[in-house]
Amino acid sequence: MFDIGWSELLVIVVVAIVVVGPKELPRLMGTFGRYAGKLRRAAGDFQRQFDEAMRDSEVAEVKKAMETVRAEAASLDQPVMLPKIDTPATTAAPATPPASGAAPPAPAVTTAATKPKPPRKRAASTKPKSGSPKRSKKPAEPPHDA
Repeated sequence: MFDIGWSELLVIVVVAIVVVGPKELPRLMGTFGRYAGKLRRAAGDFQRQFDEAMRDSEVAEVKKAMETVRAEAASLDQPVMLPKIDTPATTAAPATPPASGAAPPAPAVTTAATKPKPPRKRAASTKPKSGSPKRSKKPAEPPHDA
């Protein structure tokens, strides 16, 4: 915010020591800290009040929008989310049965996707079973041919 570097802070401290004096400097810094804390608290309170006012105005807008939706929904004859019911005059006529000379419809063919898959085999475990002896760290010796 202020973009003050270490060199500027050093100059401010030296000027404060010269102007105020080394005896009064701790009391001055304490007073400065108290006022800085009060300023921060006031800024925080202002920010909270501003956020609360924004939240209240947003809630009021949402309530107003919900009331308009409710008023529009009340004027409808049917629920909003359900499909409209067709009247008998607008429904299509049922399909006529095929002529007697026509071939009957073919039976449904089963595909590989409808056949159940065989269960998968589990891979062999590399860990020794709890009852088996532990492997030794020595490599296995080749068999001796005599």
